[in-house]
Amino acid sequence: MSSFGTYYRVSTFGESHCKAVGCIVDGVPPGLAVSEADIQRQLTRRRPGQSALTTPRDEKDKVEILSGTERGVTLGTPMGMMVRNQDQRPHDYTDENLDAIPRPSHADYTYLQKYGVKASSGGGRSSARETIGRVAAGALAEKYLGDVLGVEIVAFVSSVGQVQLPAFQSDNEEEPLSQEYLDLLNTVTREQVDKENIRCPNPAVADKMRERLMAAKEKSDSIGGTVTCVIRHVPIGLGEPSFDKFEAKLAHAMLSIPATKGFEIGSGFRGTCVPGSKHNDPFVKKADGSLGTSTNWSGGIQGGISNGENIYFRVAFKPPATISQEQQTARYDGEPGVLENRGRHDPCVVPRAVPIVESMAALVVMDMYLGQCARDKAASGINPAAVAALPKSMKKHDHPSA
Repeated sequence: MSSFGTYYRVSTFGESHCKAVGCIVDGVPPGLAVSEADIQRQLTRRRPGQSALTTPRDEKDKVEILSGTERGVTLGTPMGMMVRNQDQRPHDYTDENLDAIPRPSHADYTYLQKYGVKASSGGGRSSARETIGRVAAGALAEKYLGDVLGVEIVAFVSSVGQVQLPAFQSDNEEEPLSQEYLDLLNTVTREQVDKENIRCPNPAVADKMRERLMAAKEKSDSIGGTVTCVIRHVPIGLGEPSFDKFEAKLAHAMLSIPATKGFEIGSGFRGTCVPGSKHNDPFVKKADGSLGTSTNWSGGIQGGISNGENIYFRVAFKPPATISQEQQTARYDGEPGVLENRGRHDPCVVPRAVPIVESMAALVVMDMYLGQCARDKAASGINPAAVAALPKSMKKHDHPSA
């Protein structure tokens, strides 16, 4: 379906080469001061044509708020946002050969089998152009989360091909991740990320990533990579066990982004290589008197519920399927065919995927937070004497984090 979320529900619309793309957001809290400029920042970071590293499709992606606000304040009613497609080239896809051949690793064949009809150009709904609605809705959620809770969400490119941040892998076999990498998660900012057009906050590694990307582009090929994201200052207690665990919703959100192939949270797959005695996160008393953990291999989530530590995860993106090389494949009738694409494409999606990952993370946090607000409100009417009579092990203790 084309909707995501329960309490903060986002529905996106539009295809790659139609007149416009956008979203409708239901559940926006009333009274939030918001402008098109607040939304535009993330859309500008996502847009094509930013540099030689991305597709040359020249879209300004200027957002229009259609409903749900008045005099710069949200009304609590559904909020509609739209971006008009301007640099459309549907004629790039009118080649007779393209009509006869399903493009390798694209959704042409599966969409046709599922619906019996498909968009004739640019991948339709399977195109990354669809993510504009997600980014607009995510930017709106981020505005609320930042203003009300101080939540910070920062993503960055952590690898392109075999080139990766050296801090990602620890030299210590008993530590899944290095302290250098964890320090980066604590301090990295979007300003640091955006200093490099490839969006890696390490200048030396960014140079190597650019070289790898451009090498693929010069061969009319593509390359994959990973994006790491950290969410800071998330309230304790968000998440809905058992099936809507916080990390499960994050995985759902991230793997719904086009071209994604993998998701890991906290120590991830590297955490499987160390003993439990080294992987457990002991509790400690923090400077403010609250309870926290001395390590954070859990990635800020335990039992599917946020624990107040940084939430961090990594998303894998495959090489873009559209390449300007001849590809031996088969036609729809099963006969051998040769395909050569003429469309514009990114040689690597990860630089532009950074704001998309941030936006999907914001949608998850926003939905989880509004759900918890509903639970807290419902619980406020319960007889406090009944709760007071419970054993101490069954209720919140008297400390600041309670």
